[in-house]
Amino acid sequence: MMIMIRAIVRPEKADDVLASLMDAGFPAVTKYSVAGRGKQRGIKIGEVTYDEIPKTMLLSVVKAEDKDFVINTIMDAARSGTKGAFGDGKIFVTEVEDVYTISSGVKEATEEVAA
Repeated sequence: MMIMIRAIVRPEKADDVLASLMDAGFPAVTKYSVAGRGKQRGIKIGEVTYDEIPKTMLLSVVKAEDKDFVINTIMDAARSGTKGAFGDGKIFVTEVEDVYTISSGVKEATEEVAA
């Protein structure tokens, strides 16, 4: 079985996470810019409230047996300081049902595919 891991991290931490995943043997990652807010409902600076905070989403598909290792690698690289801070991000994990290669149209066995 394959697992999709979506990590929403601070933009300034994205390169650290990508480097850590590469060093750990998980180079296949999709990266894109997103904006949103968490439980803290954005941040207030003076009289201005910013409710859409820039973040980076990293998406990777890994074997189920690698899930915990990859999650810990992301958390270690994305965490601010030693204890972390509000706004460090979230990680979402879902099962991957099917994988298709666009160029060939072939459905691949999800036990063998890594994004």
